[in-house]
Amino acid sequence: MRLAHHKARICFSYCFSLRFSSTISPLPFVATTSDAQILKCALDDRKTSLNLKEVLRIHAKIVKFGFGMDSTLVSRLLINYIECGHLHFARSLLGEIRFPNFDLITNNKLISSFMKNKDVETAKKVFLDMLFKDVVSWNSLIGGYVKNSRYEEAIGLFKDMCLSNIEPDEFTFSSVIAGCAGLGVLDHALWIHGLLIDKRIVLNDILLSAIIDMYAKCGKIDIAKEIFHGCRSRKISVWNSMITGLAAHGLASDAISVFCQMEEENILPDSITFLGVLTACSRCGLVAQGQKYFDIMRRQYCIEPELEHYGAMVDLFGRAGQLDEAYATISAMPMYPDLVIWKTLLSACRTYKNVELGEFVTRNISCLDSGDYVLLSNTYCSLNRWTISANMRENMRREGIYKDHGKSWIELAGNIHYFKAGSRAHPEIEAIDKILKQLIKRAKLEGFVAATELVLMDVTEEEKEENLNFHSEKLALAFGVLKTSPRREIQILKNLRICYDCHSWFKIISIMLRRVIIVRDCVRFHKFEAGSCSCGDYW
Repeated sequence: MRLAHHKARICFSYCFSLRFSSTISPLPFVATTSDAQILKCALDDRKTSLNLKEVLRIHAKIVKFGFGMDSTLVSRLLINYIECGHLHFARSLLGEIRFPNFDLITNNKLISSFMKNKDVETAKKVFLDMLFKDVVSWNSLIGGYVKNSRYEEAIGLFKDMCLSNIEPDEFTFSSVIAGCAGLGVLDHALWIHGLLIDKRIVLNDILLSAIIDMYAKCGKIDIAKEIFHGCRSRKISVWNSMITGLAAHGLASDAISVFCQMEEENILPDSITFLGVLTACSRCGLVAQGQKYFDIMRRQYCIEPELEHYGAMVDLFGRAGQLDEAYATISAMPMYPDLVIWKTLLSACRTYKNVELGEFVTRNISCLDSGDYVLLSNTYCSLNRWTISANMRENMRREGIYKDHGKSWIELAGNIHYFKAGSRAHPEIEAIDKILKQLIKRAKLEGFVAATELVLMDVTEEEKEENLNFHSEKLALAFGVLKTSPRREIQILKNLRICYDCHSWFKIISIMLRRVIIVRDCVRFHKFEAGSCSCGDYW
């Protein structure tokens, strides 16, 4: 047994030294047992004079001569590499260990560290290799999935946890509630909220904020309001969740009323509060009110605007068509504008067909992605400048940039069904096609005309119309009609902004079917009812 262990150790040491040989030059001295102690001290003391390169060199010598490479030292090395951003070193070291023998605390920290660096798969591997897991292990993985926007996997893992011998705590629920909010899945939200009550978890301010946010993002702003008004003690995070939720639903007057109530109860707003209020004003075109609260934030509450606040003001002016004011806001910023702000202005340029300013904005974006190309290409297409638009498309292909596909999903009976624009992957696509064609035909009879000018191709009107007919939200709606009873409310969620054509079409469909149709896109909620939308056609 000892001989086998010794051979395995020699094999590990040899392979690891080879893996590092290309990046680490040999030391001018032979490592001794004291070097292992030096390395341990270097890893324990964050103020050590040894830098990462020196640690790596000593590490290579220790591996080569087999000094002190126990599980404690390996775990310290792993965490040190991860925290320094050297994930390739961490993965190399972890890959050489067939049967990791780390203690529970170390494993939990490894999961958390890999997740913070967006290495979800390695974090999952550490979790699956653990012989014993506690609630912190589960929380680290579930929370990591949520922070990396892998919401459905987080919810699935929570279900697995419920079947284990580990009881979820308030941190578990906080993460999985955020996952439900990200997906906007109401059935799951109701189940998790019920489970939270059954397990008699104390509703602290963090959980209350998360629950209000969850119901708001699942389309049930009335439930969010009810929970908010039922709170006995409301800290700033609870107020902020309510204001932000109202903003997402386009209820700007309600959001401002909550802010006024805060003032009456002597609750000091913070930067997040004002971001919510400014966003609410932006979504509803309340330019004067937005300017007022931006000024109040600085003068009355001495809160210096951050990048996000300036971004909200650029969005406020841009949506209202005040492009000069939007650009003036960027010019007056005390910090350098980020990509989000430039893209916000570019989107406004596309909406109001300001090609000159759009081209100027593009020159200020150092690295274009698919969304930027499409925004500018849309602007050229709307002016029938097909040659320039085609050149931009060619640039996209040459640089390996591809347009983000529209994706929508709908939750029915606890199951989530996904749809991509133009895709025929769904198992019931034939029945969905039949329903969708019927809806399209009836909408035309009601006077609907497709917005073919939105299609980024110089093709026939019939081909453009065919392209618009199979947007992901239309497929999701057809599936909802197929699977639900008449007059029942249908809720659809979407990863991109809803286009003008689909927005107009949904208004017609809400009259035809006498249904309430709710669409949550990446910006806000749209509630279609009796031929109108809650956004007032301003989004």
